[in-house]
This record gives sequence, structure tokens and C-alpha cells, in this order.
Amino acid sequence: MIDPYRPGRAVISEIIEENQRIKTFVLEPLEAWPAASDQATTSAYQPGQFVMVSVPHCGEAPISLASSPQEPKLRLSVLKVGLLTSALHRLPVGAEVGLRGPYGRPFPMAALKGRRLVFVAGGIGLAPLRSVLESCLARPDDFGPLTLLYGSRTPDDIAFSADLARWQAGRQVDCRLTVDQGGPGWNGAVGLVSDLLADLQLEPEQSSVLICGPPPMIRAVCRQAAQAGVAPEQIITTLERQMKCGLGLCRHCHLDHHLVCVDGPVYTLAQLRQLEIMELG
Repeated sequence: MIDPYRPGRAVISEIIEENQRIKTFVLEPLEAWPAASDQATTSAYQPGQFVMVSVPHCGEAPISLASSPQEPKLRLSVLKVGLLTSALHRLPVGAEVGLRGPYGRPFPMAALKGRRLVFVAGGIGLAPLRSVLESCLARPDDFGPLTLLYGSRTPDDIAFSADLARWQAGRQVDCRLTVDQGGPGWNGAVGLVSDLLADLQLEPEQSSVLICGPPPMIRAVCRQAAQAGVAPEQIITTLERQMKCGLGLCRHCHLDHHLVCVDGPVYTLAQLRQLEIMELG
């Protein structure tokens, strides 16, 4: 019987500096990591799930998996915001971290087959959507056209530049970027990422909108997608809560009668309306 609280070891094989506050850590597990099920393995995770990441003497925190199950190594993109994430940012290549998981309900990949997928991300919110997008690119015949709308505060805050360049060069993803504030050398769009969605010629019956970013952005994009005629069941987002255990035991992440670490973090707009936490006005 695996102790669900004992983290498995993983070594950092590469560190990618996405911007001044975000680093992507490429990890190689050194042993099986405890999961919600004894049968779960590192290859069993699905897009939208997260792991509990630990650093000795600094605690642990939930981090979304930015890699797809088809990629050979794990990717965790980390925004430096607190004790654990600051400790991660100080680690060098070759250092070890602890992993528990995967936890949470993933994106409904089977239900998305054949549909046009519009990814709307803000800042670090591209991390869990990257997992979905890479999964789609690994099985291009299963999904319709892919569009990415990505918003950042300034041009210097744009993260995942290498991924964006690769997706744009391959012409498999229609990438559209915007920033809140432009600057020297920036010739792209300036404005809210929800404005990019308004500019799309959506076919709402065939489209699904996947969203991750700051709560105000999520609310604005949900409103925009709903007004465009996309069904609430096809507007899908992820929620961040104070997840301490990942197993639904500590109840720190409760949302009414839901526990986000078990019942989420992926929810449709229809589900959020049932929970009465997404009133669009």
C-alpha cells in the first residue's frame, strides 16, 4: 500500500525562464509518485490535472501539469508568488523535488473530439491549457481547428515564447496575442484578451472555449462566449482554490458542497452556474 502523503522524487533536468516571474521546470521522476489510486502512474495523468509539489523545509503547493501525457517528461510552469514557488525558483538543474498526484478532474478530451477548440489564456493560465493543446496536436485527426488567444500585461510578461513560436511556425494553431500595455517594438494587439474572442467568427454550435487565467478574465471571457452563443456546457475553465492535500480530506478547497481538488479543478460554465458562483450579469 502506497502512503498517499509520501512524495515521490523527481529531478530537474531543464529550467526554462519564461519571463521574470515564471519558470518552467522539466522533470524526470526517479520513482513512482503517490497518487489518488495505487494504480496511477506518471503516464496516467490527463490534461487539466495537477500535482502537489514539495521542497524540503518549504512545504508543498498544487501546480498544474503543463505537459501533455504524450510528452516524454513532465513540465511544471511556476509563477513566483510565495514560499514554495520562491524556493522552486532558487533550485538549479539537478536538484530534486517531491511529487504527489496526479489529482483532480481533467478536461473532457473525449467530448471535445471533432470540435473547434478556442483556448483563451492569461499569463500563467496558459500552463494547463498547454497540456490540452499539446494533446490535441499529438492527435490532429481527432480535433477541429485550434485557436489560441493569449493575453499578457506587457510584452515583457509574455511567457511560453518558444511554444508560441513553434505553434505559429507549424501553422497548426492560430495564435493571437494581446497585451494590456504596449511598448517599444510591440506591433501586436493592445487590449483585453476577451476583445480577441469578440473578433473571432465563432460557429457556436461547433465550438468549445477553454479558459484559464485571473478570475476577472475568466468571468469576462465566459460572458463573451455565452453572448456569442456557445453552450454553457462547452465553456470550460479551471478554478484555483487553497488545495492542501489533493485528496479531498482537509476540505480547505471547499466550494459549497464541492471539493475543488476532487470535483474540479475543471468546470463547465453550466456547472459553475449550478454552484451559483458565476453570475455573468
